[in-house]
Amino acid sequence: MSKLWQQLLLVPTVVRLTSKAPRDPHTAWDRYWTGVRATGSDGDVLWDSDSAAEHAQYASVLLDAFDPALPVIDVGCGNGTHTRWLAGLFPQVLGIDVSPGAVARAAHEARTIPNADFLAVDATGEGAGEQLLDRLGPANVFVRGVFHVLDPAHQAALAANLCTLVAGQGQVFLAETNFPGSSLDYLTALGASHHHVPRQLERALQHLPRPGRFGGAERQRAFPASEWELRSEGPVNIEVVPMKPEGLPQQVPGYFALLKGV
Repeated sequence: MSKLWQQLLLVPTVVRLTSKAPRDPHTAWDRYWTGVRATGSDGDVLWDSDSAAEHAQYASVLLDAFDPALPVIDVGCGNGTHTRWLAGLFPQVLGIDVSPGAVARAAHEARTIPNADFLAVDATGEGAGEQLLDRLGPANVFVRGVFHVLDPAHQAALAANLCTLVAGQGQVFLAETNFPGSSLDYLTALGASHHHVPRQLERALQHLPRPGRFGGAERQRAFPASEWELRSEGPVNIEVVPMKPEGLPQQVPGYFALLKGV
């Protein structure tokens, strides 16, 4: 059976699953997180690999770029996997997420880590940058896997809030999936077929906004040169939880950028 025919057979399953996703993204994300039973590499969350190999790609860039005197904000923290990792590198870390359910889970999973706090806030919302700046002062920002699930208008809104938040002193590091093929190519690469959709992928399709890709072109649109200085960029591997029968780590082509407000 050809690859194209296999993908065409997958379409009805994808349509059936995505038709159940809430149209309001706030509802979608909170319903998703309140339904999570387990996290980690064998849990329910597609992107929660907690991969040491992926973190190793970021660590030297962050340690060189981020002023440790400034707090670090983990935008779209989910259950706080990356917040906890960042708390091992920097003195003060705040994880934020649009979902109160995610924040509650993150706070529980980080209950023994004194320098990691969490807050429910929509980082794309009007005034979110000012709210966080008033709370913490200028900050560094870590974003992993948020921009690629936002439409262009919300990408621009998030970037504008981050520009307020860094206040000319902090920097923004982002890492996003940048899969080169179609959405069906992406699903099949993750292990989906018309016979079987991995449970982590099935939950994402049922509950969450449809993801896209975020690479250099999308970054240029969201972070205009009039407001941002690009310090570095390049490819990275975004690791997801193992979903194929062999149980090996799975990587998705990604993109990173380090930016500073001008």
